[in-house]
Amino acid sequence: MRSSLTRLWLVASCLLIPLTNCSKEPANSAADARYKTVATVGMIADVVRQIAGDKTEVEGLIGEGVDPHLYKPTGSDVKKLQAADIVFYNGLMLEGKMGDVLVRVASSGKPVHAVTERILESKDFVMSTEENHYDPHVWMDVAGWIKASSVIGDSLAKYDPANANYYKDRTSQYIDQLNKLDEYARVSIASIPEGKRVLVTAHDAFSYLGRAYGIEVRGIQGLSTESEAGLKDINQLVDFLVENKIPAVFVESSVSQKNIKALIEGARANGHEVKIGGELFSDAMGPTGSYEGTYIGMIDHNVTTITRALGGDAPAGGLNGKLSN
Repeated sequence: MRSSLTRLWLVASCLLIPLTNCSKEPANSAADARYKTVATVGMIADVVRQIAGDKTEVEGLIGEGVDPHLYKPTGSDVKKLQAADIVFYNGLMLEGKMGDVLVRVASSGKPVHAVTERILESKDFVMSTEENHYDPHVWMDVAGWIKASSVIGDSLAKYDPANANYYKDRTSQYIDQLNKLDEYARVSIASIPEGKRVLVTAHDAFSYLGRAYGIEVRGIQGLSTESEAGLKDINQLVDFLVENKIPAVFVESSVSQKNIKALIEGARANGHEVKIGGELFSDAMGPTGSYEGTYIGMIDHNVTTITRALGGDAPAGGLNGKLSN
């Protein structure tokens, strides 16, 4: 895994900052027909839909409940990427196994954009491990996804200049909604009693959320779900849960519950009952067509679930009163 990720990063001159700059823009405007957009993950596909409206047909490759860290592109995916007029991906090594395919698509002259290019330019924003592996989960901080949304809006306007003002207006309207979501997350998590403001999850996907909104985050596995959790890691977390009387831990929709259940059993064996506080969306959104199947709904669900499970104050319906649980 690491060698393939390293190889992908070595071609970053044409794959992060700048796939946008190295790719050739189509000679013809897309204004006369719906063009095809392909996005690697649902969080990106949703933003494109919010900004582009009916101007494009959007297809996401990696669906609900699917882990992008482990995802391998199929022959069908390759065909969709080749048939697309414009492509968006996350970058920061999230789609490591798709790297070679994205490079080939970009080298054909198709516009291929990493939505994290401006986030990476903000040198104090991107988090990384001690081994200098970037943390790709920037959507967990709404401020990061605001930057990503602006990249998407500007890229669509460049591809389809006849509708540039349309994209600009819709980007502005969408960012207004994201600003409200950001404030909701800040206020909600701040309502959790300080001693209980700890988020324990299956893998380390929530560090951006923790930094942005003031909650300690502990993941059993590392940034990628390919990393294995050892017995020592689980025992240390069990001791932490017991000593600090943490009331809840959280499972993730795209990650096995095995390690979380081991935590709960370990805490119980040490005289402390820990409940599953709910299922969070980490690397994938909720069901297609649901509120939780949008980026705003995903974050609203996560923030509301975390807040309520750890003793904070948040309405059951979330920010917009649309949560299904």
